[in-house]
Amino acid sequence: MTAEEVPEQVITPWEVEAGDGGIDYDKLTRDFGCSKITDDLVKRIERVTGRTPHRFLRRNLFYSHRELDTLLDKYEAGVPFYLYTGRGPSSDSLHIGHLVPFHFTKYLQDVFDVPLVIQLTDDEKSYFKEPLSLEEAYKLAYANAKDIIACGFNPDKTFIFSDVDYMGTMYPVVAKIAKKVTLSQVKGIFGFDKNPEKSENIGQVWFPAVQAAPSFPQ
Repeated sequence: MTAEEVPEQVITPWEVEAGDGGIDYDKLTRDFGCSKITDDLVKRIERVTGRTPHRFLRRNLFYSHRELDTLLDKYEAGVPFYLYTGRGPSSDSLHIGHLVPFHFTKYLQDVFDVPLVIQLTDDEKSYFKEPLSLEEAYKLAYANAKDIIACGFNPDKTFIFSDVDYMGTMYPVVAKIAKKVTLSQVKGIFGFDKNPEKSENIGQVWFPAVQAAPSFPQ
């Protein structure tokens, strides 16, 4: 196979394709505007927190970052921050792959002693996963919340919410984000237009504004 025939590496939230050589993680890091987590950065995390870095860091399971060094600068300067992660409910329980980021987030909450926001994107799953209905996704979100709680997050510093339940409260922030995000940016984020035979529903196009909202503390 010539270089021209090697399939392009395609990484989206739902699809992973690469050639026979596997995923080029260096290219993936560059394409997403990230930097590698170096040994020096891991040592700095240990120095700043006074705790042994998580095994996921020591074993390079988490290998790249965006502005983690800046966050550590702010933390050392006494500037407060909070964590934000989420779960798209598509099954009634979490498997080991789902739990990896939650276990790592638990470590981050413990060592930095910070608040945590967990978004359950029941709306998103109904947009992207056919034939899952919004009502069923909503039920799965509450089932998944039980597994997330079982990870042992600090209940006094953890806020878990369903988009369906909380949309009225966060809508002003969502609307402001939606006005700033272009259609081209959304296509780049989610890899739309890769399949000319598939047409996205407007919920899929709208969703990045919803997913970004918990990043802002209003």
